[in-house]
This record gives sequence, C-alpha cells and structure tokens, in this order.
Amino acid sequence: VQLQASGGGLVQAAGSLRLSCVASGRTFSTIVMGWFRQAPGKEREFVAALRWSGSNTFYADSVRGRFTMSRDNAKDTVYLQMNSLKPEDTAVYYCASSRGTFLSSRRSDYDYWGQGTLVTVSS
Repeated sequence: VQLQASGGGLVQAAGSLRLSCVASGRTFSTIVMGWFRQAPGKEREFVAALRWSGSNTFYADSVRGRFTMSRDNAKDTVYLQMNSLKPEDTAVYYCASSRGTFLSSRRSDYDYWGQGTLVTVSS
C-alpha cells in the first residue's frame, strides 16, 4: 500500500486547510486510515482515524470540534478538514493505514505511512 499526502501549506491562525491522502496498491488489505502529526522537536502524535466502511471517526482531544476526517471510497482518498487552525497545529501531517479494525491512536498499530505534508500556522 502506498499513501500520498498533500494539501499542506502556510495559513494564518483561525484559517482552514484541507489535507488529502490517496491510497494505492493493495488498499483492500487495510481497514483503518489515520492522520498523525509531528511538530519540530516532538514525537509523532495521533490526530484522527476512521474506517473505510461505517461512520465512526475518532479524534484526539486537541483537534476535536475543529478538524473533520472524511473519506471518498471511490477515490481511495481520505481527507482532513482543518478549521480554526492554531499556531500549535504547526507540524508535518502524515496519513497512515492499518490492517486492523480498531480505531487506534497508537503509531505501532499502523502498517503503512505516507511521506507527510507540512502545515504551518502563523500567528
């Protein structure tokens, strides 16, 4: 499975961005898609996750109510709509996929990772 994330950029605080992640290859082998982020000098942290089927979505407390994760199965693409952005949201954002069924926040539960896209929020 290959994952290609895009959509990052520079935005002012309170602004919005939408990230995309296109999956290719043996996508039928993965069930859960997730977004993680890594700020400079910090560990990679969970942002959101959903399954390719069903309606449940799981968010980190820090983004709940501001970020929305969605999917387009026909395009093998997941999105992360980020609203009300804050400077502390500045990070490289990674999409990941898991062969497991659990909406996990643990990096070790994800099997495939994209290359990351940089989001910079200016104050």
